[in-house]
Amino acid sequence: MIHVLATIEVQPGQRDAFLREFHALVPLVLAEHGCLEYGPAVNCPTSIPVQSQLGDDAVMVIEKWADVAALEAHLKAPHMADYRVKVKAFVKGVTLRVLQPA
Repeated sequence: MIHVLATIEVQPGQRDAFLREFHALVPLVLAEHGCLEYGPAVNCPTSIPVQSQLGDDAVMVIEKWADVAALEAHLKAPHMADYRVKVKAFVKGVTLRVLQPA
């Protein structure tokens, strides 16, 4: 199993519009072979002093995949190409972290 943390920085004020498109994508990804978990997350306010904030113009996508091959197939899926076109105007940048259990 691998873990993927994707930080998506969106254009100012566009997070809600981005999330509408992203939520439409989630069921398609969850149906993919090897997808164990896939969903967006945003800041949760707390009083924990060491908490790092994403900010109002970012979304963290938390994913779990059976293996790297499943992740690589996901990135090539036709619905992912469609999604990229739909969110292109909203997305400012993406940082991807692919991790394995230690």
